[in-house]
Amino acid sequence: MTSTKPYLIRAIRDWALDNDLTPQILVDVTMEGVDVPEQHANSGQIILNIGDQAVQLEQMDNAIMAFSARFGGVPRQVTVPMESVIAIYARENGQGIFFRDPQNPTEPGPEADNKSTKPHLKLIK
Repeated sequence: MTSTKPYLIRAIRDWALDNDLTPQILVDVTMEGVDVPEQHANSGQIILNIGDQAVQLEQMDNAIMAFSARFGGVPRQVTVPMESVIAIYARENGQGIFFRDPQNPTEPGPEADNKSTKPHLKLIK
């Protein structure tokens, strides 16, 4: 059976865009296959704006999200395996989904260290 995670990521992204919100993902940059500008990562994580104004989405399927984006004005290709996405939420109100680690479902997932950009998410069971 396929994971629900990529479907939920696409749904929250679409919802945010439909409501003129900014969809952001929190990514674990230590996972295999992640290709992001490491200098913008903090404690093994990076927050990426995946809104239409910020990225040119090239691929978003059940395995991977690939897009081009600008970091400090410099264009860069970004690759994010769906399994590396820790959370997706709207920047303006923090509404979204925080995914638990399937290897340790009783433990809370990792959180962003940067308190000013930390999403305020609620786990819904």
